[in-house]
Amino acid sequence: MTASKLLSAVAVALMAVAGAAHAETYEGVHRLTSAASRADVAAQAVVAAHSANPYATGANAGPAQVIVSNTSRATVRAEAVAAAHSADPYAEGASSGVAPIVASTVDRAAVRAAARAAAHGDALPL
Repeated sequence: MTASKLLSAVAVALMAVAGAAHAETYEGVHRLTSAASRADVAAQAVVAAHSANPYATGANAGPAQVIVSNTSRATVRAEAVAAAHSADPYAEGASSGVAPIVASTVDRAAVRAAARAAAHGDALPL
């Protein structure tokens, strides 16, 4: 063996010994300090097994709760119809409704001629 391999093996052995010196000791399982008897715990387990799961979600949650409202059905319907016929304040682009009419001073025939010239690759009239 070369000296470098021997020194490496000694260094690894010393680190292993140093690591084992600081290891924790096992003190065993802690003693239970419950005031309930086995019969009480068994009875509570039976009740919990037969009751609904409070953490269930989705289809496992059971039927939805019935929400009682103070608003009449006719009032809710009238509000829905009014909202459906009003403008959408969050609309953008094509869903924002009809564009407002803007008055222009440019002659329609001039705009049409410029569009034809651009489509055919002609120079635009000035």
